[in-house]
Amino acid sequence: MDIMESALNKHREWKGKIEIVSRVPVNSRDELSHAYTPGVAKPCLEIEKNPELSYDLTRRHNLVAVITDGTAVLGLGDIGPEASMPVMEGKCALFKEFADVDAFPICIDSKDTDEIVRTIQLISKSFGGINLEDISAPRCFEIEKQLKEKVDIPVFHDDQHGTAIVASAAMINAAKVAGKNISDMTLVINGAGAAGIAIAKQFITLGIGNIIMVDIKGIICDGDDFENPSHYEIAKVTNKNKIHGGLAEAMKGADAFIGVSKPGLVSGEMVKSMAEKPIIFAMANPTPEIMPDEAKNAGAFIVGTGRSDYPNQINNVVAFPGVFKGALAVRAKDINEDMKLAAAYAIAESVDKSKLNAENILPDPFDRNIPKAVAKSVAEAAIKSGVARKKEFDI
Repeated sequence: MDIMESALNKHREWKGKIEIVSRVPVNSRDELSHAYTPGVAKPCLEIEKNPELSYDLTRRHNLVAVITDGTAVLGLGDIGPEASMPVMEGKCALFKEFADVDAFPICIDSKDTDEIVRTIQLISKSFGGINLEDISAPRCFEIEKQLKEKVDIPVFHDDQHGTAIVASAAMINAAKVAGKNISDMTLVINGAGAAGIAIAKQFITLGIGNIIMVDIKGIICDGDDFENPSHYEIAKVTNKNKIHGGLAEAMKGADAFIGVSKPGLVSGEMVKSMAEKPIIFAMANPTPEIMPDEAKNAGAFIVGTGRSDYPNQINNVVAFPGVFKGALAVRAKDINEDMKLAAAYAIAESVDKSKLNAENILPDPFDRNIPKAVAKSVAEAAIKSGVARKKEFDI
């Protein structure tokens, strides 16, 4: 039985991957009076006077909404809100298992940007943070942008920023192993959707020398016309030499490649055309842009994929649980660039220096110390950058 059939059977058996569990006993009149009426009236009145107390007197301080419209679910595309529920439940399970953060799945039956934004805004007071998930580009950019302006809790689109954080962490360590300086490197990113653009922005913050972005029509260059509005913005800060052409032209002489696109787009000849000790992160799932063995045979020095059956899996699970745990710990109003960069460095530094090598550039995702290290760095960055409501935290 393959993993797909096995997983389907497991889902029939589980009948859902999460559940609501009471944190308080309700076995007597006294316990009922404290948990519910009449005693519950007192915390309600205190929160009415000071809404900030909702973090102290309810579970809001540790509760994240995992929200989708079902339009870009994994590699399955627009499968709708009902069909997206297994993924959202799975994400909530990862929040709990890896960082002890409570998360609740919400699947919105709308593709209207304003309607989605308004829906999330109206329910935001119930949560400490919003994790946007599997929303197609370019609407995901606008949804996140508007929500950041309208709600006072952190909003984080994991497909963009979680991927960018882990890719940055991987590149920090890959550059060390390869003896490259990030500030001198040229990076090619194939795929200019939500993840690709977020990765580009993260690497600009990281201090990368030059980025060449490629989409289905070829290299993105300032001055060209684009259908996607976000491409105009990213074109202004990438492709410093204003080269044109396709992926093959982009990869000539490049130090590193990141793929968030489609299987089989990178050839061995493209890898051979790159600079010395090329770094390849082929992250299309389940089949990467180039298989690791082929990339290695063509001269790739370090290869990472999104798969668990090869070395250097670039997996968001080492990022988002700790990012939210840190943001919630200091009641951050936002997850900003400083916090994302702090997360990337925390992940990179979690790899033991004595074990850092071409096939081990990222920590084990099952190391439960990783979310704590990420959370601590993120919380400290939130305080330093002025988006934290609390100046002290315990993680």
